[in-house]
Amino acid sequence: MSESKPLNESKPAEQFFDAAIGLLRRARDGQSEAVAKAGSAIADTVAAGGRLFAFGAGHSSLAAQDVVYRAGGFAVMNLLAVPGMVGVDVRPATLGSALERVEGLASTVLDTSPAAAGDVLVVVSLSGRNALPVEMASHAREKGLKVIGVTSVAYATRTTPRNRTGTFLKDHCDIVLDNGIAVGDAELTADGIDAPFAPASTVVTSALMQAMMAAAAGELAGRGIEPPLLRSGNVDGGTLWNARVMSENSDRIFYGH
Repeated sequence: MSESKPLNESKPAEQFFDAAIGLLRRARDGQSEAVAKAGSAIADTVAAGGRLFAFGAGHSSLAAQDVVYRAGGFAVMNLLAVPGMVGVDVRPATLGSALERVEGLASTVLDTSPAAAGDVLVVVSLSGRNALPVEMASHAREKGLKVIGVTSVAYATRTTPRNRTGTFLKDHCDIVLDNGIAVGDAELTADGIDAPFAPASTVVTSALMQAMMAAAAGELAGRGIEPPLLRSGNVDGGTLWNARVMSENSDRIFYGH
């Protein structure tokens, strides 16, 4: 948990911004090498005509979705969706947590997806302890995909695995980006409030995801390859630009048809 001023010296909102900024700085400085490696791996795959996929369960899906079909993003990044796991889209919401612990679900989804050997799969999971992200990463590697994990490594030392392998997401990745989030994912505490509050995992994880994609774009440009980027549809010419990019890369895009 980040150090911050007592609540009587600063407001909770200010404390959260300070905590988030501190975490972002730590991620920038501590994960620069891993981000560069992830960017190079993505650039290699794009240059070779491969496809990109991102997966996250529950709130971790938010960071995965953040790099799919958006202005300034790679057109060839696809969301690998697991039914019931795309955000909090099931009722009751606790069903999503239960589904994340179901063995065999990830393999079934991956085997029926377009993902194949030579592609890249980014798996996002804060704790990295549940069956779904662990199985998704391990099975993807068995199928010949390169796996990038975005997780909190702290969970591997302060919690126990919740899957049959007894391992964590980080143990099944070619590259690991550590978001540095403390176990429990809440940055603030205060007298009169019994539970920690103000989670920052989405802020930091999304920043790592975007940094990774920025590194990939820079890597491709350095090789003389135009990154397959989308423009905003709300600027003049954006729609036509996107139609061209999506047409040129239609064999690598699975959300557009």
